[in-house]
This record gives sequence, structure tokens and C-alpha cells, in this order.
Amino acid sequence: MTKESNLPAPEEQFGLKAEDAQQAPTPTTSVEEATPETEVQAEMVDFADEEAALAAHSEELDLGEESPEESSSEAEASETGSTLSGKSREELIHWFEKLLEERPVQTLRREAEALKIAFYKQHRADVEAEKRAFVEAGGNEEEFAPTTDEWENRLKELFKEYRDRRDSFIASLEEEKQANLEIKLHIIEELKELINSDETLNHTFTKFRELQQRWKETGIVPQQNIKDIWETYNLHVENFYNFIKINKELRDLDLKKNYEQKMALCESAEALIEEPSVVEAFHKLQKLHDQWRETGPVAAEYKESLWERFKEASSRINKAHQEHFEQLKREQLKNLELKTGLCEQTEELVSQPLTSRKEWNRASERLLELQKVWKSIGFAPKKDNTRIYERFRQACDKFFEAKRNFYSSVKEEMEHNLQLKLELCEAAEALQSSEDWKKASEELIALQARWKEAGAVSRRHSDAVWKRFRKACDTFFERKAKHFSEQDNAYEQNLEKKLALIEEMASADVKAGGYEVIRDFQRRWSEIGFVPIKRKEEVQKRYKEAVDKLFTELRSGERDRSMNRFRERVSNLKEGGQRRLQSERERLYNKVRQLEQEIQLLENNIGFFANSKNAEALVAGVREKIEKTKQEMAATIEKVKLIDQAESNEQ
Repeated sequence: MTKESNLPAPEEQFGLKAEDAQQAPTPTTSVEEATPETEVQAEMVDFADEEAALAAHSEELDLGEESPEESSSEAEASETGSTLSGKSREELIHWFEKLLEERPVQTLRREAEALKIAFYKQHRADVEAEKRAFVEAGGNEEEFAPTTDEWENRLKELFKEYRDRRDSFIASLEEEKQANLEIKLHIIEELKELINSDETLNHTFTKFRELQQRWKETGIVPQQNIKDIWETYNLHVENFYNFIKINKELRDLDLKKNYEQKMALCESAEALIEEPSVVEAFHKLQKLHDQWRETGPVAAEYKESLWERFKEASSRINKAHQEHFEQLKREQLKNLELKTGLCEQTEELVSQPLTSRKEWNRASERLLELQKVWKSIGFAPKKDNTRIYERFRQACDKFFEAKRNFYSSVKEEMEHNLQLKLELCEAAEALQSSEDWKKASEELIALQARWKEAGAVSRRHSDAVWKRFRKACDTFFERKAKHFSEQDNAYEQNLEKKLALIEEMASADVKAGGYEVIRDFQRRWSEIGFVPIKRKEEVQKRYKEAVDKLFTELRSGERDRSMNRFRERVSNLKEGGQRRLQSERERLYNKVRQLEQEIQLLENNIGFFANSKNAEALVAGVREKIEKTKQEMAATIEKVKLIDQAESNEQ
């Protein structure tokens, strides 16, 4: 395209980008592609995990509170995330089926929770991909309904089976705990009876060992009874040792064995202080306490010191565990405060009246920043986490709903713009063959200005309609450039002719030929055509200077002739007497005064023209008249001087 076409660069286009099928967050959780005016190419914020967790939060999939048996499970949950990453829904279902077959139900909670998130993350991605395909095929997004997901139905069936088995396990475990409590209470009663028994020492001690073994083999009791029953049991074990006064060597051996076991438990507890995970240390400590309770008494002199040592290590671990969760609670409360602030900012953004694509782009960029900040903040307290996320998501939903409505109206506007631009194409094509270079150029430039003012059109039409319009403009301006290129040689020849004419004017005898000589030069100049534009001003200036010089020479000659004629007149006046000469001088003197007044009046008038519409042209005309008047006054003064000189010579 030639520089004369003055066309804008190809316009940017409007359209919505289809996000990646596997990472496709819905418009409620990510900023849509930017509009054509600013082309915001921001990376989308992925809320897939949060959305999946929300989708998985239903009564059918809820597992309730975690039981102590589940929390103390040693399932390798740390590997769950990497295990599930990238699995399809079918693979996830088969993986869960296998877990249900092979693992105890009380060890599956963490895997079950992770499975729900992974499944619904994949489920949402597949639904979004299906929706995009539906819309791209011409469907209305509001009419989209996802196909029935058989794998989701299977997931709910498996979760029902898992929950039933888990509920059965917990129920049977509670029954077992209650039965264990009854057994241990009976063992304590038997210990009491041993103290009052009349049996031989060997028989009594054998019975005591049997009761200890039965106690160890009996499982756990209800949580609320653990402390009391262990204290009661240990009390009666010590009473047994003290009452029956068994063989000192045998008793000391038993106490030594218990001492060694409790020393080892103290060392294990102290080692847990250095455990990097305070949660892991706390769970291990609970098992050490169970072992401590199962271990028999030690010698009286060691009892308090050993317990204080074990209790000191336990206190440090418990304190670290408590501080960890208090810190976590403080962090979660701080996160809740930060997320509440983000919700308020998002809601404020939604309330703003946005009326242009630029404003929507800036608002979208701002929302994207808020979403990125949200992703960088950790969890809020469990009871608030879902609620605060739903509030944030609802604000995002409202924003993108308003944005979709805005661009729905923009779509209608773009259809109108397309019709307008098609009309501009037709108008440009009608001018592309014109040879009225000036008029067609002006009209095409006007069409280009209207093109710039016209808004954007849809992406599928913009490139074609732009190329059509540009082709018509290029065709005309290329023809125009070629036409004027052919004139360049003629312009160079005209330049040479005009330069030669200026040289001729410089040596002309204008005094001999008079005004006819100047008029002949002017005629010949006007008959010569155009010169190259870059030399036009220079040549015109030289021509004007040459013409001015000729007029100056001509006026100078006429002035000399006029003064010679006046000298002859003065001589004639002298012959007529002094009175006639004085009368002529008086006339000329009055004329000088009149000319002075005219000059003063003209100079005053210049000030009045300063605010006139055509001030510059008016002032230039007045100045030219002042100059001519001054020349006339100078000539008159010179005539007065000639009269004065003649009178002086007469005297």
C-alpha cells in the first residue's frame, strides 16, 4: 500500500478462546480471553481442585467425622496424590475397587477423600470439553446438558459400599470395645480375689501371670473408660505384689524387666521430640502411652522418676502438637480474613458499571489478579472454607455473567459493523478504477477514516473484509503512483526550462522594453508545466525574486524620468515668477502632510485587524499600501527639495 493511502494497520479481532480440554475451568472460575482492543493474554487461574472439592461435597459422598482408628492408620497417604495424577475416571474407579478388596476399611479414608477430588476434577474437565464441542457445533450454551456419566454412578455405588462397610466396622468396634471393657473389669475383680486367696504362692503367681496375659490380649475399650480402667488395673497389680510378698529375687527380676521396658519407652518418647512432623510424633506418642500402660510396675524408687521423665517428653510433644494446631488455626483465621477481603473486592468489582471493552478488559485483569492472590492463600478454618469459597465463586459468577451479557450485545454491534464495512468495501471498489486522482484520493481517505471509526467485527469475517477493503485502496493508489511516476521526467524538463527562463530574466533590459517585457516573462513562465515537488518552493522563490528585481529596475527608471520632467517644470515655473514656484511648493508640502496622515491612519488600523478572521491577509495588504504611500511621500519630499534648491540658486 502506498503512503498516500493512509490506511490503519489490520484491526484486531474479537473472539473467545477455547481453553485446554484438560485444564478447562469454567467462566465462573477464570478470566475469559481478553477483548480485541487490548488483547489481554493472561494465564488462566485454575480452580479445578476447589471446584472438584465442592462438586464432591454431597450427602452421598460424605464420610462424616474421622474416627481415631482412621486417624492413626498408617496408610501411605503421602503417595496418594501422585498415584491418582493423570488417571482417567475409569482408572480411578478400578483403583478404588481394588482398594476395597485388598485393604482394611479403616485404612482407606485418606485415599477415599483424594479419590473424590481427582474424580470430579477429571469429570469437570470432560464436561467442559463436551460443552465446548456442543457450542462450537452451533449449540446454545444455555441449552447444554451433559451426557449421563456411568462412572459417576459407579463411584456413588462404591462409596455406598465403602460407607456401609465403614459404618459396620465402627459399630462392631464399639461393641467390641464395650465387651473388652467388661472383660477387663472382670480381670480386675479376679486380681482382687487373688489377694484374698488361700492358694499356694506358686499357684497364685501362675494365676497372676495368666491374668496379665489375658489383659494384654484383650483389645481396646471405649475412649472415655481408658484412663480409669488402667489406673485401677495398675493399682491392683501393685497391691498384688505388695500383699503376697512373692520371692524377692523373682519379684526383682520382674520389676527390672518392667524398668528396662519403661526406660526404652522414655528414650523413644524423647527421640520423638526431634521428629520433623509434630503430627506424626503425636500419633506415635499415643502408641507409646498404650505400651506404657501395658507395662507392669517398677521398683518404688524408680517409679516417680521414670514417670516424670516420660511425662516430660510427652508434655513437650503435646505442647508442640498443640502449638502446631494453634498456629494452624491462627493461619486459617488469617486466611479467612484475607479471603473475606478478596470477596469484598470482587463484589465491589461486580458492582461497577462497565460500559466498554477497555473497562471490561481492565476489570478482567483485576479479577485475574484477585484469583491469583486467592490461590496463593491457604485454607480457611474447615467450618468456613466451603462457605467463603462459595461466596468468592458466586461473585466471580456474577462478573462473568455480566460480561457474557455485555458481549452478547457486542455481538449484535459487530454484525452491524460488518454490514457497514461491507458497504465501505463496495464504495472503495467503485473508486479503484477512477482517474480523477484528486477527488478519488479524498474520497478514499474519507472512507479509510470511516473504517477506523467503525467498530470491530467477528473473527471469522474480519480478515476477509479487511483484505477486501485494503485491496481496493491499494489498487487505486498503486495506479495513482504509477501515473505520477510517468510525469517525473516531464517535471524535470519543466525544471530546466524554468531555470533557463530565470537566467534570461536576470540579463533582460526592462528599462528599454517596459512592462511588456515583464508580462512576456510571466506568460512564458505560466506556459511551462509543473516541476518536481521538492524543487517547487525553491524555483518559485527564485522566479519571484527575478520578477521583483525587474519591477524595481522598471520603477527606478520611471522615477528618474519623472524627476527629470519635474526639473523641467520647475524651470518653467521660475520663468513665471517666484510666486508660482512658491505656490507649487505649498501644494507639494500639503501633499506630504496628507500622506503622513494617511500612513499614521493605516498603521493605527493594523491594530484593529489583529482579531479579524482573515487578520494575516488584511495586515499584509495594509503594510503594502503603507510602503507605497511612503515611497510616494519620499518622491514628493524630493520634489520639494528641488524647488528649495531652485529658489536658493535664484537668490
